[in-house]
Amino acid sequence: MSGGARRQTAGPLRDRTVVVTGAARGIGAALARDLSRRGARLALVGHEKTELEALAAVLTTPALACEADVTDPAAMEHAAGLIRTRLGPPSVVVANAGVAEGGAFAASDPERWRRVVDVNLTGSAVTARVFLPDLLETRGYYLQVASLASIGAAPMMSAYCASKAGAEAFAHCLRAEVAHRGVAVGIGYLTWIDTDMIRDADRYPVMRELRAGMPPPARRVYPVDRAAARLGSAVENRSTAVYLPRWLRLAQAGRAALPSMVTRATRRRLSRLESGTPLLPTGPLGTGGAADRAAPPSGN
Repeated sequence: MSGGARRQTAGPLRDRTVVVTGAARGIGAALARDLSRRGARLALVGHEKTELEALAAVLTTPALACEADVTDPAAMEHAAGLIRTRLGPPSVVVANAGVAEGGAFAASDPERWRRVVDVNLTGSAVTARVFLPDLLETRGYYLQVASLASIGAAPMMSAYCASKAGAEAFAHCLRAEVAHRGVAVGIGYLTWIDTDMIRDADRYPVMRELRAGMPPPARRVYPVDRAAARLGSAVENRSTAVYLPRWLRLAQAGRAALPSMVTRATRRRLSRLESGTPLLPTGPLGTGGAADRAAPPSGN
């Protein structure tokens, strides 16, 4: 047996069922590949059934593709039933599904704004509610994928920032409620990751320039596999918090000062951009955002 095979089958995740939402692409797909190498059985949940099935087919451990909208309780309950039957009760759940749109709040479409919040916040709560009985049974681990946006809100991303801050607060509340039952809850704080969502955002001048105006360490884009490895280690270690880059931990101490700093940093830049062209909404960012928009309305 090769050293790589030994790494795949050794460790705390061996033969454990792990649910990853938003697994069709980006961070979710990369994390699924990382967790499979660590020996876990993967339940891949999200839109884009074809992509989910293609990913399941190449993983080196048993995997199940479950097409479901995370905001639809009935669809998620159905997926949970399939997962329990075919892979066993999950002992890890990663709430990763997320969508984003850019643009000024005043010009935003109210339904699209609410959809971002529904997927990123309500979808995380639905995911936790559906799988909490399994986590209580297995004394498992729930990982909420949050964002730098949870710590420091940015202009032109009001729905995304609000939803990620809400998801962070939800995870803190859940942790306090289930710690005495042996369930651990972690939060993943990620900055800019090289996914099609970020690449799509960079096509819009206002989004590209706002990121370019951030201090050099804060505007760097990190490889998706690096984010997946960091989150995979957090799952293995049942971490309370995980940061990419690690210096984001320092931002926690200064988060009370961040809103005024962001306002000062962007006031002049936004004024200049707005004088040149209207700051129109971007629409759903990335292929995943387009897939969410094209999906049939949920039954919630």
